[in-house]
Amino acid sequence: MKENIQEEIIKLIKLSLVNLKIDPALCGDLRLDSPQDIKFGDFSTNIAMRLSKALKMAAGRIALNILEGIDVHLKKTSLKDYIKEVKIEGAGFINFYLSDRYLYEELSGILSRNVAALRTNMGEGKPVLIEFVSANPTGSLSVAHARQAAVGDALAKILVFLGFEVKKEYYLNDEGNQIDILGKSVSLRIKELSNERIEFPENYYQGEYIYTIAREAIAQGVDDSALGDFAAEYILGLIKKDLVDFGVDFDYWYSQKELAKSGKIEKAFDLLKKKEFLYDKEGALWFRSTSFGDDKDRVVIKSDGSYTYLAPDIAYHDDKYKRGFKWLINLWGPDHHGYIARLKASVEAFGRDANSLSILIVQLATIFREGKPVQMSTRRGEYITLREVLDEVGKDASRFFFMSRRISSHLDFDLDVAKKETAENPVYYVQYAYARICSILRNDTVKLDKNANLALLKEAEEVFLIKRLLKLPYVLNACLNTQDPYMLTVYLQEVAEAFHKFYDLHRVLTDDEALSKARLALIEGVSIVIATGLDLLGISKPDKM
Repeated sequence: MKENIQEEIIKLIKLSLVNLKIDPALCGDLRLDSPQDIKFGDFSTNIAMRLSKALKMAAGRIALNILEGIDVHLKKTSLKDYIKEVKIEGAGFINFYLSDRYLYEELSGILSRNVAALRTNMGEGKPVLIEFVSANPTGSLSVAHARQAAVGDALAKILVFLGFEVKKEYYLNDEGNQIDILGKSVSLRIKELSNERIEFPENYYQGEYIYTIAREAIAQGVDDSALGDFAAEYILGLIKKDLVDFGVDFDYWYSQKELAKSGKIEKAFDLLKKKEFLYDKEGALWFRSTSFGDDKDRVVIKSDGSYTYLAPDIAYHDDKYKRGFKWLINLWGPDHHGYIARLKASVEAFGRDANSLSILIVQLATIFREGKPVQMSTRRGEYITLREVLDEVGKDASRFFFMSRRISSHLDFDLDVAKKETAENPVYYVQYAYARICSILRNDTVKLDKNANLALLKEAEEVFLIKRLLKLPYVLNACLNTQDPYMLTVYLQEVAEAFHKFYDLHRVLTDDEALSKARLALIEGVSIVIATGLDLLGISKPDKM
């Protein structure tokens, strides 16, 4: 594939700007958009409108000047064979229309090199650590954790596909007050199971799972002082099982307890003290986070000598960098939004670029059944769990639905829709397109020929379908820029829709053998793209449905 056509078009635009004595820096981050409606071209830029205020000139006039420069430079490059037309449309949009030659060559590249033609190396092996889920081992994973798991795992797959060296990590908060309360919760249930009268505090952990752990602790003769660690380990086993069934694995499980024992927190604080970013006040130790844009300084060691939540987090993230990672990505729930500024401040305090830490807030999800939100599960005192959703709708639908909206938006997950075997269910719709193609390709009437004459694909639906296939690199680049796999779920639905429309209007196997081979090659290209997208989302590819 001509992987860098977008970059080459951007170079053309910049050359035109230079000739016009316009500083490209005035445009900010110059990127091309992909118009939803192909009648407005394959790529578009609103650069003229962005420059209008700075240059005090009408956007249409600026666009015309830029277009004249593009035309001059285009004739001098190989791009002239791949760009059919460049037009100014609307209020000053510059739209680029790709040639048929480009479409056929790119489709041929997909067919001849399969998935390899879709890969890029824009990551250049940059080491990335994605930390996500990281739920305390005090209960089953909720649907909020499940959404983070789906997003984090798919994002990791996409980054690997784009050439990054990615590792996934689960930060295990396996010490502290919540583990103590967990142990006391189990201890009280053990007494209750022994027919003792107890009063169970409201802030202790509720739910049938505490009784299950209590029974297991009795059977194994666990000492009362070890109940917290025993319960946490038991719950961690359940969490790991749920994640495996959800198709999510981790390279590292990072223990906060081991971090505390390692002395890394003290070493990190010693360095911050030398840099004069820690100071004593009112018997506590404070981090001077206001030096890096935070709204107030933060306590890291309280007056009683105990750490705040921020203290191990500072050392933990310092350790991530020391392990060689150049880009850190954290997926957090909305209740952690207030921690972003202080943690980024700690990164800067160690002399690192705050932008090397990306913190993504993944909004919550509401589960719907029969059109109504499900408030509680059938198990007393518990939230809706990942396990319940998995048992009801399965891994594929669960993962797809959890990624079907931007992470910045609240998600409504309709269990009834997720179980439907109709076009209303988006994951079924996409998988059915793939299975339908596999069924056609199993037909022995005409053999698949990857060297078929693709120029025979002239119908509007065929051209539209090819153009959809060639958007995958653009979509993955958008996923990279937003650190969100959402656009890939939308894209796969668009590809499936374009395929179904083509298939409903045109026979693949016709009396014209050459045309049949071209159409078989086309749908093979569709199957490669859909398969690639489903793999990146961690969703299966059934060849029969």
